[in-house]
Amino acid sequence: MRAGHALEALGAISFRELRKFMQQRSRLLSALVRPLLWLVVFAAGFRNVFGVAVIEPYSSFIEYQVYVAPGLLGMICLFNGIQSSLAMVYDREMGMMRLLLTAPLARAYLLGCKLVAGTLLSLVQCYAFLIVCALFGVDLPWSGWLYAFPALLLGGLMLGALGLLLSVYIKQIENFASTMNFVIFPMFFMSSALYPLWKLKESGAEWLYWVSSVNPFTHSVELTRFAMYGQLNLTALAVTGGSALVFFVWAAYGYDPQRGMVKKRAQA
Repeated sequence: MRAGHALEALGAISFRELRKFMQQRSRLLSALVRPLLWLVVFAAGFRNVFGVAVIEPYSSFIEYQVYVAPGLLGMICLFNGIQSSLAMVYDREMGMMRLLLTAPLARAYLLGCKLVAGTLLSLVQCYAFLIVCALFGVDLPWSGWLYAFPALLLGGLMLGALGLLLSVYIKQIENFASTMNFVIFPMFFMSSALYPLWKLKESGAEWLYWVSSVNPFTHSVELTRFAMYGQLNLTALAVTGGSALVFFVWAAYGYDPQRGMVKKRAQA
């Protein structure tokens, strides 16, 4: 595989994904509306209903929004990663990926190109959300927008790789909705996206605390949250990077027709 061919494939796949995204403006709108509802509506209700017992360190609604914002950036990456894998299910059966996977390039590299393209879409949506946060008066440090870029990139790659892995085992698009519910909501709610983990432990929810502690999404959120203030959480970095590698290698193995699930489905 020549470097020129590899770069051409990466550029073509990324450009296709970006062009498709720009043609679907409702997709960008929905990607912004979902976290905004959580930021404005749910955060307010969460604070008013549970009050000091849940968000005691945050003396105002704005402070709580600042805490929640990195978790909602993670939500954007999570939803986009899973939705990209939904498109992958269709593309693999009757779309562009069916042709690409027969190209004279390493299958793992083609999947990596698809993963990078999906992550770029996540980053575009994340920074669009940060702009809207600034308009709503959520006081995130401007320097944090730059510091958070590598954290969001790594988190987006990890969650996109998880989506690729799911697309290995999902045979039909109709089965994807239930899979999303079994993956997205547990990962999001059993994490530190909405509340500090120490608060869970303090309230007596020990099992939820431990489940959230081993959730890769929690570490992706914490990596972004620390990066927003120019700090590096080494544990979060190791877990997020390690999870991204494991998910991608597993997905590449599944897409290998000589060994993975693709071969098994062909024989069924």
